[in-house]
Amino acid sequence: MDGSVRVRLDLAYDGTDFSGWAKQAHGERTVQGVLEQALAVAVGRADGPAPRLVVAGRTDTGVHAAGQVAHVDLTPEQLAALTRRHDGQGEVDAVARRLTGLLNVDGDVVVHRSSIAPPGFDARFSATHRRYRYRIADRLTARDPVDRRRTMSYPRTLDDELMRAAVAAVTGLHDFAAYCKPRPGGTTIRDLRSLTWARDPSGVLVAEVLADAFCHNMVRALVGASIAVGTGRIAPERMAALLEEPIRSNEFPVAPAYGLTLVEVGYPSDDALADQARRTRALRALP
Repeated sequence: MDGSVRVRLDLAYDGTDFSGWAKQAHGERTVQGVLEQALAVAVGRADGPAPRLVVAGRTDTGVHAAGQVAHVDLTPEQLAALTRRHDGQGEVDAVARRLTGLLNVDGDVVVHRSSIAPPGFDARFSATHRRYRYRIADRLTARDPVDRRRTMSYPRTLDDELMRAAVAAVTGLHDFAAYCKPRPGGTTIRDLRSLTWARDPSGVLVAEVLADAFCHNMVRALVGASIAVGTGRIAPERMAALLEEPIRSNEFPVAPAYGLTLVEVGYPSDDALADQARRTRALRALP
């Protein structure tokens, strides 16, 4: 949009009562929907098209975010409308305060920061990695009612040593078709840079998963396969063997959404943002 200003938004949300990030055709409550509604109210009748958000990673129904990133292109008039009600100085960080104020009715979305995006920045395509966390309380002593909306409760104690052995063999650049729900025209080739399991001080079993990007249901499928290993349902070496399968495996269920949180999106230095976006847009292939 010529003459527009790109604003970066850093935000968090409790995904429990949302039908995922993306706006839905039938009007279900989504994170994108409530944010764009708040933007529309905030800019009022200022000149320009209706603000539309671009997000780093679309989260599914029930998935949470602590470190989500989005951007929105605003006309100078729209940006002025968003900032003029705060201190009169037109500072761009007033966008975060204004939006969060409008969202406080429900309180399950907070815009932590807003800033003018550097040249070449694209919330989705400029990202170098996403990091997710999955929490499982597989011991009664680890179950905490305060954390019940972000922690899966499992009725059996899992063998975390077996799980660590299994996931160590699936990192790297692979076709994760066995662990993804395919999208038309998309690729299931991903660079899984890290997948670890460890117990936190309370005994909760926590997965940290980092990749350049994730295909649909990939993290929850990897967690589901790990649980199957931890119960003895499948052998540890089976997780790596499944990478040879061309379609989604039915040997294990995907883990529930509510245990999953997007915790970080990473970006390169400002002078590398545009090049990173160009590389990301290129269709990936295995060497």
